[in-house]
Amino acid sequence: MNLMLSGFADEISPVTAEQFAHLKELGMSYFEPRGINGKNIADLSDEEVTALKKQMREYKISASSIGSPIGKIDIGDDFDAHLAKLRRVIRTAKMLDTQFIRVFSFFMPANEKDLHRDEALFRMNAMAEEAKREGVVLLHENEKDIYGETARRCRDIFESVGSEHLRAVFDMANFVQCGQTVFPDAYYEIEEYIEYVHIKDAQKDGAVVPAGQGDGCVREIIRALSDRGYCGFLSLEPHLGSFEGLAALEKDDKMTKLSKSDAGKFTMAFEALMKIIKEVEQNG
Repeated sequence: MNLMLSGFADEISPVTAEQFAHLKELGMSYFEPRGINGKNIADLSDEEVTALKKQMREYKISASSIGSPIGKIDIGDDFDAHLAKLRRVIRTAKMLDTQFIRVFSFFMPANEKDLHRDEALFRMNAMAEEAKREGVVLLHENEKDIYGETARRCRDIFESVGSEHLRAVFDMANFVQCGQTVFPDAYYEIEEYIEYVHIKDAQKDGAVVPAGQGDGCVREIIRALSDRGYCGFLSLEPHLGSFEGLAALEKDDKMTKLSKSDAGKFTMAFEALMKIIKEVEQNG
C-alpha cells in the first residue's frame, strides 16, 4: 500500500520541538500543522512561518496539509474578513511547500441548513476560486454542525462548485457522530472526491476511540482505498484527550472535559492504525 502517514502533532504537545521529536521516534516524516507553539497555524506571521520551516528542516519533517480553521465560523459571520484569512493561510501553505489546506463549510443550526445552502455554496465557490488562482487545493472536511456534515451534503458541495481545487478529506469519526453509516454509504457517496483521509474513530454515542475500536469502519475504508489504488495521506487526528486550542475549534465542550492529550495517546492512535494497515496488507 502506497500510503503516507501524517498527523495533528499538536495532540502530542503544543511545543513543536516536542511534536517533531516524537514523530521521528514513530518513524513519521509528515505532520498536519494546526497548533504551533500556542498559536493556530492560520495566525502565524511570515517570520513565525519561516522559523517553523527552519525547525521542520532540522527534524526532516514536512507538512502534508495545513490543518486550518477556515470555514469554521457561523454562516452569518463576516465572510470578507474570513476570505482574507484564507489568503493568509494560502501564503503559509506555499511557504511550507504543501498544496493542501483543510477547510469547512460553515456552522449553522441543524434545522436551517437548507435555508443557508445558497450562501454556503457561494462561499465555498469563492474559496475554491482563491485556491485555483493560487494553485492550491482546499480539502473540505465533513464536520458536525456545518453544511457539509453528511456525505450527501458534501457531494452537493463538490458537484455544485465543480472545481479540482476543492476536494474531500474523509473523516470517518465525524460521520459516525452525525449518525451516518460510514461504510459503504458515506464512503461510496463521495469516493471520487476523496483526496486525503483523517484517521480517528468514534462510537455511536459520540465517544472518540482508537482506530478500529469504534463504528467508523476504519478497516473497511482502508481496504476500499487500497482496492482503489489510493496513494495519499492518512493523517492521525486521535482526539483521545483535550489539547491546547481545542476549545476554539469545537462548538461544544465535551472534548475539553477529557484528560489531557499527550505523546502516549498519540502513540496509541498510531499503533492502532498500523495494526489495521498490516491486517489489510496481509489479508487483502
